[in-house]
Amino acid sequence: MYTLDDYNLAKIELDALNQRWENYSGNNPNKYKADIAAAGAKVRAIESALKSAGILQRTPQEELEHKLDLAYPNAQSKQIVEFEEKRYIRRFMPLRRSISGRSVTEWAKFWEETNQ
Repeated sequence: MYTLDDYNLAKIELDALNQRWENYSGNNPNKYKADIAAAGAKVRAIESALKSAGILQRTPQEELEHKLDLAYPNAQSKQIVEFEEKRYIRRFMPLRRSISGRSVTEWAKFWEETNQ
């Protein structure tokens, strides 16, 4: 179980890595990239766990997406569903790519209201 202190420490670590990257003057474009990606994933995981536990409050959009995920746990990309008299479409987009940029290592999933 994560705490708010864990969350704050993870954000500080991510900020410190981003600052190191900005201050880096060498010629290695991938310097700190893996560390930053890992720290970002850690922040997202802790934030998600805290929101699931009710320690952090979800935004109205996150609450809606949580309800849609519960109602349609196996929704595929571009699948349209009806929920509370509105129609929503399931979307995915790349959240993180490999260092080469050729493959996606992590996907973000979200719901979008649609008129279709």
